[in-house]
Amino acid sequence: MMSIQRRLGLGLGVVLVVIGLVLAQTGLWLFDQGLRRYLANGLQDEAESLLVGIMRGPAGLQLDAQRVDAAYERLFSGRYFVIRFDDVTWRSRSLWDRELRLPDGKGLARGLEKGPEGQRLLVYRADYKRYGRKLSIVVAQDYTPVLKSFNRLRNIGLGAGALALLLILVFQSLTVRRALRPLERVRQQIAQLQEGQRSQLDSQAPRELEPLVEQVNHLLQHTEETLRRSRNALGNLGHALKTPLAVLISLADRDELRERPELRRVLQEQLEQIEQRLARELGRARLVGEALPGAHFDCDAELPSLCEMLRLIHGDHLDITWSAEPGLRLPFDREDLLEMLGNLLDNACKWADSEVRLAVEKGGDGYRLCVDDDGPGIAVDQRDAVLERGTRLDEQVAGHGLGLGIARDIAAACGGSLGLDGSELGGLRVRVELPRRTA
Repeated sequence: MMSIQRRLGLGLGVVLVVIGLVLAQTGLWLFDQGLRRYLANGLQDEAESLLVGIMRGPAGLQLDAQRVDAAYERLFSGRYFVIRFDDVTWRSRSLWDRELRLPDGKGLARGLEKGPEGQRLLVYRADYKRYGRKLSIVVAQDYTPVLKSFNRLRNIGLGAGALALLLILVFQSLTVRRALRPLERVRQQIAQLQEGQRSQLDSQAPRELEPLVEQVNHLLQHTEETLRRSRNALGNLGHALKTPLAVLISLADRDELRERPELRRVLQEQLEQIEQRLARELGRARLVGEALPGAHFDCDAELPSLCEMLRLIHGDHLDITWSAEPGLRLPFDREDLLEMLGNLLDNACKWADSEVRLAVEKGGDGYRLCVDDDGPGIAVDQRDAVLERGTRLDEQVAGHGLGLGIARDIAAACGGSLGLDGSELGGLRVRVELPRRTA
C-alpha cells in the first residue's frame, strides 16, 4: 500500500508542479504582453505630443521646449526620445551622451533594448510628415521596474504554489491512505491466512472489493474441500491396499514356498518393495498442508500428547522432553508436522539410551526444530546415505528405514530442509529448518 501511496503522491506532485509552472509562466507572459500594449499606447501619445511640439522657426524646424515633458530633461530618468529628419538628429537631455538604437520598423519593438545604467527600454517608433519633411520619432520608457515587479510576483507565486502543493499532497496522502485502508485490511487478513490464524477473508468489505473477497473465499473453500477429499481418498486407498498386501506377505512365509527358497526370496523382496513404494507415494501425495487455509500447528496443544504417546510405546526408561516458546504456533499443516515429528522422535527413541530432547525455536527467518538423542549417533560419511528412503544402518532395529526420508520430504514440501548433526547429548541431532510464511 505504501508504494501505491508514494507513487500517487509523486505523480500528483509532478503534475501539479508542471501545470502550476505552465500556468504561472503563461499568466505572466499574457500580463506582460497586455502591459506592453498598454504602455505602447502611452508612448504613441508621447510621440504625437513631440510631433505637435515641432515648430517652424527662423533657422528651420525647432522643438518647443514648453511642450516637452520635464522627465526628458532629467539625466537617465528612464524617459527618452530621438527625433530624426534629413540629416538632423535631436535627442532628449536624459540620454546625455548615450545612444538609443532605433527600431527598423514602425510600432513597438519586439524586444527590450539596452539603455543607460543597465536599464531595459520599451521602444516605440512612429513616422510622420510635417512641414513637408519626413520625421521619425522614437520614444522609450524604462521597463526595469516592471521586470522587478514581475520577479517579485513570480517569487511570491512560487512560494504560495509550493505551500499550496504541500497542503494538497498532505490532504491527498490522507485521502489515499483512507481510500486504501480496506486494501490494507485485506492484506493483513491474507497474512493471517498464511499464518494459519483464519480460514477465510471477512465478507464485510467495501462494495468495490466485495467481488474479489467473494472469489478468494470461494477459491479457499474449494481448495480446502478438494484437498480434504483427496486426503480421504488416499487414506481409503492405503487401508484398502494394506490388507491384501499383508495377506500376500503372510502367504510368502508359508511352508509350501520353503522348498523353493529362490522363489520365496524374490517374492518377499518384491512385496517389500511394493510396501515401501506404497508408503512412499502415499506419504508424498498427502504433503499438501501448505495449500490449506488456516493450517497451523500449536506446540502447546500437540507436543505433550505426542511425547506421552512415545513414552507409552518405548517405555518409561526414556526421558522424552520438549521445549518451545509459550503459545508458539507454526503456520504449517498439523497432520504434516505431527507425522514429521512423530517419525523423528520415534527414530530417536529407537536408538537412544535414556534421553530424547525436542526443541522448537522461532528465529528471524523461520523456525528450527531439533531432535537430539544420546544414542550411538551416525558417522559423518554415512549421514547422507541415511536420509535415503529404506536405508538402514542396523537391521536389528525394527522398521523399514523410511522415517527420516518421510520427514525430509515433509520438510521440503513446507519449503524447508532437514540435516543431520552431532548432538550435545552424545548421539544424533536431526535439524529441520522451516521458513516463515508471510504475505
